[in-house]
Amino acid sequence: MTWALSLHTPGELPKVVGWDEPAPGPGEVLVHVTAAPISALDLLCASGTSYFGVPATPYVPGVQGVGTVAGRTVWFSTTAGMRPGNGSMAATVAVAEDDVVPLPEGIDPVLVAALGFSAVAAQMAMTWRGELTEGEQVIVLGAGGVVGQSAVQLARVAGARRVVAAARSANGQARAAKAGADAVVALDTSDVDELAARFASAVDGPADLLLDPLFGVPAAAAARSLRAGGRWVNLGGSAGETSPVTSALLRSKSLRLLGYTNNELTRQQRADAMGVVAARVAEGALTVPHETVTPAEVPAAWADHVAGTRELRTVLVSG
Repeated sequence: MTWALSLHTPGELPKVVGWDEPAPGPGEVLVHVTAAPISALDLLCASGTSYFGVPATPYVPGVQGVGTVAGRTVWFSTTAGMRPGNGSMAATVAVAEDDVVPLPEGIDPVLVAALGFSAVAAQMAMTWRGELTEGEQVIVLGAGGVVGQSAVQLARVAGARRVVAAARSANGQARAAKAGADAVVALDTSDVDELAARFASAVDGPADLLLDPLFGVPAAAAARSLRAGGRWVNLGGSAGETSPVTSALLRSKSLRLLGYTNNELTRQQRADAMGVVAARVAEGALTVPHETVTPAEVPAAWADHVAGTRELRTVLVSG
């Protein structure tokens, strides 16, 4: 018997329990878990308030992770918290073979786990949904988070001529700058006109693409700096589920407002995107600050993330 993190009641903290190695079913493989991040999706599903509904409990949380299958390092995804079944926060987990993506030899498994779905979202929201092309100017909101930091770096690799980032906290702004942003806008006011003026000063002419995991006032302000026909890709609402954008702005600039979710991706698209992420990591072109915890330390770290007192991506590292 080994260990797993188990969540018995939605809204409560997961606890370390004894765990019998599962037997893979048809079409499944057994993954020996190396690293599993605590992500916003994990917290949301475990709260019982997500649009997936209240999860069937008890279950092992963790919608993604990195581990080994027959000695080969892989990234994998699960539907833990979204559908009945167990996730990545265990010593071993049975995973659908189609949800396993081989990784390059020698890659840092903890870093890949820290990036994971967040970097996939940044890559696909910009290049697939947002149709980023070389020479364009990009505005990245929420650039202190993992999605935003990934987007800044991936936009650089994709050939963006200028990347303007925005973050609320001083630490987030520092992380955005370290990720390679040409300019960083402070999101420390709810005055939409003031924020719009800051974005106007930071861009070099109208921007082509707005990557928006925030919505709310920041998105409404940043959208004013888009060019005619510019693209606005929303992939979150952490600054507000509504935004004070005007019909006049949308119409006068013929803006394209586009929604994005990782859940829309096919398995092949997800695997291809993770392949790009892994390649950028292997090249040294993509990284993110993160911290590691042991299984016993997960409940406290989980509580901190629920309370919003821990900023860095936390990765569970298996013994």
